[in-house]
Amino acid sequence: MTRSTAWSRLAALLGVEHPIIQAPMAGGATTPELVAAVSNAGGLGSTGAAYLKPEDIVKHSRRVRELTDRPFAINLFVPPPPPAEVAPDRMLAVLADYHARLGLAPPQPPTSPMPSFEEQVDAVAESGARVFSFIFGVPPAGVLARLRARGLVLAGTATTVREAKLLEEAGVDFIVAQGSEAGGHRGTFVGPVEKALVGTMALVPQVADAVGLPVVASGGLMDGRGIRAARALGAAGVQLGTAFLTCPESGIAPVYKAALREAKDDSTVLTRAFSGRPARGIANDFTEALRDSPDILPFPLQHAATTPLRGASAARGDSRFMALWAGQAAALSRSLPAAELMRTLIEESERGA
Repeated sequence: MTRSTAWSRLAALLGVEHPIIQAPMAGGATTPELVAAVSNAGGLGSTGAAYLKPEDIVKHSRRVRELTDRPFAINLFVPPPPPAEVAPDRMLAVLADYHARLGLAPPQPPTSPMPSFEEQVDAVAESGARVFSFIFGVPPAGVLARLRARGLVLAGTATTVREAKLLEEAGVDFIVAQGSEAGGHRGTFVGPVEKALVGTMALVPQVADAVGLPVVASGGLMDGRGIRAARALGAAGVQLGTAFLTCPESGIAPVYKAALREAKDDSTVLTRAFSGRPARGIANDFTEALRDSPDILPFPLQHAATTPLRGASAARGDSRFMALWAGQAAALSRSLPAAELMRTLIEESERGA
């Protein structure tokens, strides 16, 4: 199959003009306005719904459908095994100092912030989305069968060839190959993250050779040069996240957007400080202070424990204690409206194609 044919076939599967996917970034970045703008411009807008309650998924999807009649995607986190019993006292003591700096009440013992996965799936089934994507593992077979029966296209995230093969066996329709350059949480679900930090340009061709499904390249792609490179290596589509964070439709705080615009090639780190899972973001005071901390709680308890601090920091325009998720190419960010960014990406990627 030629590169052009693979690109066209994935576009047809997704129901879009161009298989350029706006990454489903959880935590409020993927507003209905952003999702709809990307879809209206010929790509696939995606909602990061992992932290949304089922009723909020319904509300969000309804708003997306008001803004576009084009296909869109919804992404969820595959639930991790229940974390082992841990005493949060030492982490709470660490956080107490930061709370005091911002005038917050002392931190409280965290409970899981994650809504019921089964109820989230119910909401996805009724959302009107074209694509259901997931990360951190493989959902139960019954979940995938149910959503497929509702007509949804299924996509999983792999950070290694082994994970890609497991996703293929599970019956997904395409695989997102997440390179180590990608911003946000690592999708690794087999083995330690440290052994799964394969770069996008190395991962994509190996996954494409190992599976018979379309492969979507993700990680470090910010412009047409990256898209053309991914296609040359066997990608049938691309997924960009950081590139869309500085769009006016993005839901992140202004101080976060400013940090992206000021980022350099060496600005990001992998950290467990904010959520308990390794994730790539711009280094700040909090990531540096907890870089070697043995007191970080497992996901999602660390996420819950740091939520008040992150929220207060964003409200105050103080980036020192915020999770500034970003890929390694954040320095290439462009503050364009999403539709204009999509047009630019399409034009750049088609030059010399």
